[in-house]
Amino acid sequence: MKAALFEKPGEMSIVDMPLHPCGMEDVIVKVHACGICGGDIRNFSTGLRHGIKSQVMGHEFTGTLVEIGQHVKGFRLGDKVALAPDVSCGECWYCRHGLINLCDNHRMIGTHWPGGFAQFVHIPKTILEHGFIHKLPEGVSLTEGCLSEPASSVIAAQERVEIGKNSTVLILGDGPIGCLHIEIARANGASMIILAGRSRLSAAKQFGPDLTLDYTRDDVALQVRSVTNGLGVDFAICANASTESQQVALSSVRKRGRVILFGGVPKDAPMTTLNSNTIHYNEIEVIGTFSYQKRHHLAALDAIRMKKIHPDLYFTKTVTLENIMEGFESAKRREALKVLVIPGE
Repeated sequence: MKAALFEKPGEMSIVDMPLHPCGMEDVIVKVHACGICGGDIRNFSTGLRHGIKSQVMGHEFTGTLVEIGQHVKGFRLGDKVALAPDVSCGECWYCRHGLINLCDNHRMIGTHWPGGFAQFVHIPKTILEHGFIHKLPEGVSLTEGCLSEPASSVIAAQERVEIGKNSTVLILGDGPIGCLHIEIARANGASMIILAGRSRLSAAKQFGPDLTLDYTRDDVALQVRSVTNGLGVDFAICANASTESQQVALSSVRKRGRVILFGGVPKDAPMTTLNSNTIHYNEIEVIGTFSYQKRHHLAALDAIRMKKIHPDLYFTKTVTLENIMEGFESAKRREALKVLVIPGE
């Protein structure tokens, strides 16, 4: 099969490589499409976890089951499925307490197992038992299903901090994650959604924020205070890879408001500076959110089915496997909202 093989930071090549045979407890997925996410771009530049090299990346993918091991239950040949990368161990303290997203032995498709930037993906028993593979609901296409993975983390984050009816929300970051936060916050009943961004604000406006602000010219915290009668928002979500936005978020929430650190920042510059007196005297909560659980992936697929999320607005560029680097460059330059890689036959 053809695959895009990540060799080491900055190097990826299209190769013909063997497909791992389907065992009695495994399945083989023929990939329909795989999204490029911000994590893929960072990993391409800085490397995979644990120094892993010579790996097929890609984890936001859908496909069709073309081989099923004799001992596998619950699936049939031809089933259309969506996959997500996280694989838990099922044994650590967090797994035993239902917090599989915080698994001490967390592994990922596209890092520890070959991922979706290929024509086929071998899914072993471990992933079937402790990972995420779900049938697409009726009415959800294979292309639409590719958005379920990033949507899962957004749904999980907003559930955790309890964004709901009449919430006021500031979202910092105008990429696909910021846009997903707009759609999910609206579905959760938020009454005011403010989006602060930079280069993709015009594309983000189609998702219906009540107000858009431009980092390059607007004093975001001042504008937020102005439209909330000096109060500040209930929630400020940092949906980007910027520590500066975390400081803006803290200045934009009301007393007892919540700052959500959603986006990971560069590994070589992870430290942030927040005014501890503001947090202390205003009783502000600063909350980290990471990944999701199985119910969130199912909820994301259902949200797509119910048209609460609109995948067609996100996928603004598609590339073939052979042209994957064009897709990476386009995503890196923020020219496309979301890039899909189509492996083809």
